[in-house]
Parts: sequence; structure tokens; C-alpha cells
Amino acid sequence: MEEKVQVAEASATLKYARISARKVKIVADLIRGKKVDEAVNILKFAPKASSETLLKLLNSAIANAENNHFMNRSDLVVSEIYANQGPTLKRIRPAAKGSAVRIRKRTSHITIVLRESK
Repeated sequence: MEEKVQVAEASATLKYARISARKVKIVADLIRGKKVDEAVNILKFAPKASSETLLKLLNSAIANAENNHFMNRSDLVVSEIYANQGPTLKRIRPAAKGSAVRIRKRTSHITIVLRESK
């Protein structure tokens, strides 16, 4: 008979971030599966637009793990991180010959899940 072991996990979610999910996924792939301290260093020095947003969200997830779930920071690992597409803000820009071009300002919902490694 299999026993299901409860693994403690802490998460943080950012909704309606004003950056496209495609840009976030590039940096998210860099830190998936890494230890928390290593992930923080990667985000600090990654020259991408989403790295600052992800760093704030990762720090929030770490604080949730320490304060709400009483987890040890040195054991934390980024087990899941994903960015889903949010609603798109549609704007209009004037174009040649009296026409208009639609500008799509994309948003994303970003989630980070941390687990304790053994």
C-alpha cells in the first residue's frame, strides 16, 4: 500500500504583470529546479526585463515559506515556476492614410512554488 507523503510547499503569485509571458518564460527556465540562493544570484545579474519582477516575486515566496510554513531558507528549491498569459490591453495608434494600427500590451500571471529539498 502506498503512503502519500505531504511535502511542504510555499508559493507566491503575481497577477496582471505588465510584461508578456513569453519574455518571462526565458528567465523562468534559468531558475527552475535551482536552490533559492543560486536563483537569487541568477536573477540579480540576468540582463532581462523580467528578472527584476521575478526577483521580487521569489523574495516574496521565500518570505512566505519562512514565515507561514516555517521552512528553512537553506533547504528551499524552486520546484515550479510558470508564466501564463493574462488579459491583453488593446490600444490604437494612428497609421498612414488615416488608418489605425492596434497595439497589444500583453500581461502575464506568474507563479513560483518552493519546496524543501531533502
